[in-house]
Parts: sequence; C-alpha cells; structure tokens
Amino acid sequence: MTLENGDLLNDVANYYSDKLRAHGNRAAGVDWNGEAGQNLRFSQLLKVVDPTVPYTIGDIGCGYGALVDYLKTLNHDFQYTGIDISEQMVSAANARFENQQNFRFLVGNSLDEPSDYCVASGIFNVRLERSDEDWLSSIIHTIEKMNASSRKGFAFNCLTSYSDSEKMRSYLYYADPLRLFDICKRRFSRNVALLHDYGLYEFTIIVRKDP
Repeated sequence: MTLENGDLLNDVANYYSDKLRAHGNRAAGVDWNGEAGQNLRFSQLLKVVDPTVPYTIGDIGCGYGALVDYLKTLNHDFQYTGIDISEQMVSAANARFENQQNFRFLVGNSLDEPSDYCVASGIFNVRLERSDEDWLSSIIHTIEKMNASSRKGFAFNCLTSYSDSEKMRSYLYYADPLRLFDICKRRFSRNVALLHDYGLYEFTIIVRKDP
C-alpha cells in the first residue's frame, strides 16, 4: 500500500502483517480467497506489459512476492522490484527469493527508481475505518505516483461499485470504475483500458504511456 498518512500506513501494514502471520506465504496471507483468483488478477495486470522485449517492473504492495512466482511461469525476461509497507511481508519475500539477482524487495510506499511498468494488486481494497472521500483521495495520490514511476505504463485493480450490495463489506472500498477510468484518461494517457469482464467483483485499469 502506498498511502501517505502515517496512522493509515500503520493500520494497513498491521492488517496485512496479521494476515501473513495467520496464513503464511499463500494467497490468504495477502487476503485473497485463493491462488486461482490471485493469478487471474496477475494475468489482467500484466496485459500492460510487452513480453517480447526485456523489461523492468515494480510491484506496489508486493506481499510475499507471489507476482514473481507467476512471472517465472511465463518465461519473461524481466527484472523486478517489490515494495511493501509491511516489514513482515518484505522479510518473507526476501527469504523466499534469497540470492536471486533479478528480484529485490524493499520496505516503503513507493519505488526508489523508475521502472518500465508498475503494477498494484489489491492495495486499494481494505480501507478499514476511513471514509470514501479520504480513501479515494489516497488512491488518486498513489496512482499519480505509479504514473511518475513508470516509463511505459502501469496497471492496478479495485473492487467494483457494481458489486452485489448484499456481498459488500463495510471495511472494504468499492471504487467507481468509470470515475477512475476518466481520471486516468484525462491525466495520464490517451491509451487506457478498463477491464471488467473476468468474473470477479472487481476491475483492472491498464494505462499505456503514449509513445
């Protein structure tokens, strides 16, 4: 998560650290229902990538490094930097990928240097006690930083406001996909895609930088 308020950062970091302690290095450890859904989300986010050439990628809210596992199955030529505000998550990731040169994991809330692509999976979902207005403001701030940190494009996902009302939870944030699409289209690039057709109660936005 890449939110700026110190109390909010701590609350969110503690939430995910508790998940990791409870469930370990698997999808539930980063608050997903299962690996299949986690990988489906990765496949949507990675549509921003051109896999025909080597690339660098930054993963905001990297958790224990599950995206690296998925990328390795694709046989892409990539260098990876993962960022997470949870020290426990970063420690778990470093332990899993110790001595592997193309991967690095850092504690923080933004990339320390630009990459070709920047992605974020699930970091905008858990708002805890924050208001819709405050949470949306933090999302916009974060995607502005993702834009600044990516040379070729970035992608992120959110729970959707089109979710069934009876299945919504008060501590989660359900974003308006059309509003975030409009923000990305007006502020960041003419080449923006909204993906809302992959069977989950969420959407993915892909922003490709203008050539």
